[in-house]
Amino acid sequence: MAGTEPASTIDRRRLLLGSGVALAAGAAAAAGVVLPRPRAQPSAPQPAHAVLTTPAPHPAAVTTLETTARLAGPARTGGYRRLVSGPGWPLVVREELAAARPGRAGRRTSLACFVQFTDLHLTDVQNPLRTEFLRARSPSAWRAQEALTSAGAVALVQQVNALRAGPHSGLPPAFVMTTGDNLDNNAAIELEWFLTLMNGGRITPTTGDPTAYEGVQNSGLPLYWHPDDASLRDLDKRRGLPLIPGFLTAATRPVTSPGLRIPWYSTAGNHDALPGGCLSPALADIATGSRKLLSVPDTDAAAYAKALRSGDDPKSEVLAAILRRHAADARRVTPDERRRLCTPRDYLTAHLDPSRTGPGPLGHGFTADHLDDERLYYTFRIAENVVGVSIDTTYRSGHYEGSLGTRQLRWLERTLAGHSSRSYDVDGRLVRRPGADDAHILVFSHHHSPSMTRRPDAALGDEPRHDGAEVIALLSRFPNVLAWINGHSHVNRITPHAHPVPARSFWEVNTASHVDYPHHARVLELTDNGDGTVSLFSTLVESAAPHRTSPDFSDLSATGLASLYRELAYNAPGLAEGMSGGVHSGWAGAPGDRNAELLALTT
Repeated sequence: MAGTEPASTIDRRRLLLGSGVALAAGAAAAAGVVLPRPRAQPSAPQPAHAVLTTPAPHPAAVTTLETTARLAGPARTGGYRRLVSGPGWPLVVREELAAARPGRAGRRTSLACFVQFTDLHLTDVQNPLRTEFLRARSPSAWRAQEALTSAGAVALVQQVNALRAGPHSGLPPAFVMTTGDNLDNNAAIELEWFLTLMNGGRITPTTGDPTAYEGVQNSGLPLYWHPDDASLRDLDKRRGLPLIPGFLTAATRPVTSPGLRIPWYSTAGNHDALPGGCLSPALADIATGSRKLLSVPDTDAAAYAKALRSGDDPKSEVLAAILRRHAADARRVTPDERRRLCTPRDYLTAHLDPSRTGPGPLGHGFTADHLDDERLYYTFRIAENVVGVSIDTTYRSGHYEGSLGTRQLRWLERTLAGHSSRSYDVDGRLVRRPGADDAHILVFSHHHSPSMTRRPDAALGDEPRHDGAEVIALLSRFPNVLAWINGHSHVNRITPHAHPVPARSFWEVNTASHVDYPHHARVLELTDNGDGTVSLFSTLVESAAPHRTSPDFSDLSATGLASLYRELAYNAPGLAEGMSGGVHSGWAGAPGDRNAELLALTT
């Protein structure tokens, strides 16, 4: 089993805070709803796996097989922690679903290689609809590093462009799949930044007054890190975060993305669909307005946190009342129409804009037909005899959890059946389709199975909703489903979904975010072992930014900011707990959740 999911004081995933404001680290990863981050917990014991000597990587490969960011020096309590380059992580062979047969490396045929991005959370930190004030209840409910999301994401694109071949298949990556939460506040400007990141161009990561920062980090409130203010002894400086003169100016300077050199596909997440990943679109006027609330009485923060946890406030009436009640105390900021919320149609239209095609394909998985019913799910060809299925697990009425409606669940069943010559019905009886061509199937979504519920979605009428257990049950009926690949949790975790009939088993691959440490993406490679088994290789990738930041924090170039982005995330409140060898196992996962060979039987 993969490592357990970290618990959180205010679960950002649950709290949306969403994930936890594990909130911060978590699924909800909040969008400005800054959610509290998960408290690190030791990973659950995993089955005994054979840890192999790391194979010699392809000469052009730069992955965590070779090197990873590690703590500089011994772990200590308190103070700012610096990162350096450390040894890579080994490959772990996982045999829960199929035995590893000797000699398979010599028989192997490479089928596919691609990269997964997830939970980029490109963030407009000055957006008035963000709720950073929740930090008064939990220090982890606001991220010191989130002003640097664009610089960090550009460094990730640079790393993928440098990855000329997968370390196990030798195939060049064919595409990147983003599994959601590409944006943070569901804002039009963040969508513009995301598309520019992926396709190439100049990103100016600031909104409102183009000449002045108007957010929490120069508010004078000691609740937030003020990197430029030597006179304020704020909460984070007391924890050891440094004084960095010029930080806010550098963080709002334009950065240029080279754009991906390979095609990319898009899967939507709750932050792409909803402000803060959980708030109602009814708050749209706040996002484009002139008042930003930075602090509230504890009673109001507690009431809002309770509403987020329960999920029983789909219209965000509790937050709306708080914002009205304290409007006179809010900071005046420059209104900006670019912060307007994105509807599903806006999201689709932007992807379908020919000027946003970049390396392709046009629409990045979506087609003009999807506009008819604002449908955000589709299939695409990964490689010969390998099919990808992207599903939409987001609620549209204001909630951070996921689900599938009956209509989409039935579409998914028909899609799987169309690529399967045999399957099993709900009673376990074999169903044969003589005319169908079998294909290996990989399913992509934002939410992972534990975060999917049956909560009604008022925005979509009375259609019944289906949870993660029902999706697992459906995927298990089709022997050629190899993996369900997702994000949302902000944790690396790989889970085998075993079935009494082994060929009906599959892997769930859940990948950490690129906003909370450890800032990972995954390279995924599929091979046929020529012995009745296939292997899905998972290899984690960090950004191209150096692990070591400048000693005096004077390097505020785009590259220096990307390094600082990683190191600030490492220094998040509570993250030092649960360290082992400089690795935070709570979010990075256990060894078998990182670099792994996942074996499965062929059909």
